[in-house]
Amino acid sequence: MVSIPHVLSGISIILLVIYGSDVIAGGGGAGDGFLPFDAMTRGIAFGFPPIILSFIAFFISKKPPFKGLGIMLIVTGVLIIIGGVMSMASSGESENAARMAGEGGGLIAVGVIIAALGGIKIKKALQIK
Repeated sequence: MVSIPHVLSGISIILLVIYGSDVIAGGGGAGDGFLPFDAMTRGIAFGFPPIILSFIAFFISKKPPFKGLGIMLIVTGVLIIIGGVMSMASSGESENAARMAGEGGGLIAVGVIIAALGGIKIKKALQIK
């Protein structure tokens, strides 16, 4: 069953895949990928909305329990964690290393929270059956 929370979570995953693909295509550099954005604009446009959409998807999906949504939230969390790890790994090459490492750590924390919310959804779905 496809519902609004599933759609929101799907949009989150798509945005994160586009974001990650652009970073990989451009080697992490600003404006070097296929999107004509600098790193900050790319993060605001393609990184921040998936975080918000994931929280909205979790909190608006009360009944019935959605096991599929839980899996999608875990995928979103893992993609955010990967982005945080990549940010921290690339921070050593930048003049703003401390700021980028802090942002990477923050992303990892947010990714863990979203993945945990997905785990909660799965656990609730399995308890109902």
